[in-house]
Amino acid sequence: MNLSNKQKQHLKSLAHPLKPVVMLGNNGLTEGVLAEIKQSLKHHELIKVKIATEDLDTKALIIEAIIHETGTCNVQVIGHALVLYRPTKERKIVLPK
Repeated sequence: MNLSNKQKQHLKSLAHPLKPVVMLGNNGLTEGVLAEIKQSLKHHELIKVKIATEDLDTKALIIEAIIHETGTCNVQVIGHALVLYRPTKERKIVLPK
């Protein structure tokens, strides 16, 4: 799914007050973490994930793997926070055209 700049800006504004619902620790990206991300996306559509790693290459690989495995859109990455969006069948977030 491709989002326009206007849609990304809208999602960023909605994500700003959100707290991370999933946090990756020392174990990295596990099946349990992926399952939690998928479950959170079913309930919220728009979530923040905190990735606690200092290595930029590792962080980029983790982000790529999360997006690929969960079928989400990368809205924004700021510091250690990743903002993900995946619409549900009964859409809760209405995107601008």
